[in-house]
Amino acid sequence: MSPGYLLWLCLVAIIWLQSLNGTNTSFPSYSSQLKQQLSISQVQLNNLAFASDAGKFFAFLSGIAAGYLPLWVVLLFGSFLGFIGYGLQYLFLANHLNLSYVQIFALNFISGNSICWINTVCYSVIIRNFPSDYSQVAVGITTSYQGLSAKIYTDIVHAAFSSAPHKPHKTAKAHLLLNSISPPIVSVIAAPLFATKIDVVGRPRAGSMKVGFFLLFLIIAVVTGIYSVISSLGLTSRKVSPVAGAIVIAVFLLAPLLVPIIYLIGEVRKTDQDTGAKSRVCDFALEENGLKKEEGKDDREIREVVPVGVKEEIGVMLLLKRLDFWLFFFVYLFGATLGMVFLNNLGQIAESRGYSGTTDFVSWCSSFVFFGRIIPSLMDDCFSRRKYMMISEPASLVLYMPLIAGAFFFLLLDTKMALYVSTAIIGACTGAISSVAVTITKELFGTNGFSMNYNLVIANIPVGSFAYNYVAARLYRKEGKGDGACMGMECYRTTFIIWGSLSAVGTFLAIILFARTRQFYSKKLQNMNSSLVA
Repeated sequence: MSPGYLLWLCLVAIIWLQSLNGTNTSFPSYSSQLKQQLSISQVQLNNLAFASDAGKFFAFLSGIAAGYLPLWVVLLFGSFLGFIGYGLQYLFLANHLNLSYVQIFALNFISGNSICWINTVCYSVIIRNFPSDYSQVAVGITTSYQGLSAKIYTDIVHAAFSSAPHKPHKTAKAHLLLNSISPPIVSVIAAPLFATKIDVVGRPRAGSMKVGFFLLFLIIAVVTGIYSVISSLGLTSRKVSPVAGAIVIAVFLLAPLLVPIIYLIGEVRKTDQDTGAKSRVCDFALEENGLKKEEGKDDREIREVVPVGVKEEIGVMLLLKRLDFWLFFFVYLFGATLGMVFLNNLGQIAESRGYSGTTDFVSWCSSFVFFGRIIPSLMDDCFSRRKYMMISEPASLVLYMPLIAGAFFFLLLDTKMALYVSTAIIGACTGAISSVAVTITKELFGTNGFSMNYNLVIANIPVGSFAYNYVAARLYRKEGKGDGACMGMECYRTTFIIWGSLSAVGTFLAIILFARTRQFYSKKLQNMNSSLVA
């Protein structure tokens, strides 16, 4: 099998994995039923949402495993954890199994941790096999599809119950069942691809990646995102057939297969090249990964890839002493993590304002999370490849953070438009920050310990989830005069003010991080310009 064909096929497999790996984003679709069946308070329900994020406390285990075990083993183990975590909750809602609140909490913890294992595999495959200058594009494209998970699951559930009356308990069970079986099925399909080693010298030229295949991936992703947003609005107004919507989204998920198919056709039609041309291609591939071929040394003996532009390689202990790490940690905490908590509470927020059809709001937010995750790739392709132009990832944080703050304050308006617009902004910016986090971690702290370093960065998610959910639930309970459902704008008014203020603090920290890393990214731009001149 051609290395280039295998490379693009792996990217398609990662897209499918990410499309179905955002299982925690569908929590609002079944949280109310869990609350009812367990007879728990809003505070206890929010603790269940925290449990899913708390699984990321042990995300470092997946990073350690990826360093010692084959990636396909790590992938299958992660999908197995999700199968158990969500599968047992499905049996509970279906009244086939009696579980206590503590057991449900533990299952949510396991489910949240399973996501980390799959993500670690996906990011590791990209970092190891794609040239460093194009890894952000690859990461942005693939992780954008994780933001689409709630939309995909919602469309499937709507299609399954399109001919029957809307029954929240049935749809809740359907969401949990899909969360349980979908990632393992795709993981079994992807495992053989990840078990095959893609040799450094066998990679296709990075230039052809950008101009042809990455562009096609971007076009497919953007069109998918546009359809997702439009259909979410149509779904809300019941103008789109749910069955047709599920079929169309399935076609969009199959569309990325066009890239490896086109590549394979090109390989078949390509005329035989002389050995000298082949050697030049191999040398080019090595140089793009920061390697130089030494006289008398075989290409296949070169194993370590050092990407161009990395600030320095940093270990765990040194990382925790770096100011840049903590600045980025708290920017993420006051930005993307807040957005995730907002999404987990979206069902309760919509209900408190008197709006039915909370799954439609979840689908709407999911569509914009998808767009947000792909924005960094579009910016990288449009600006970073242009001479004398670059919008660094820390600079983009300075743009996303005030938008999140403004969106939380905009939610103080008692209109449906405010809820839709704010949800779209928070979803998009949350997705964008989550996407650039991978590249920032790699560029500022190195690639050798990437899996461990990245999992340390996202450790802010369980910390923030617990604190934000606890405060939100307490205020919700206070305004509701007890444990019952709270109705009205007052339920989350104070919460939005607190969240908006924290995002404003995050904006200030993002500015400091940008100022501290500006010189580093300026040197990176100079290196890029020098390579273009050469």
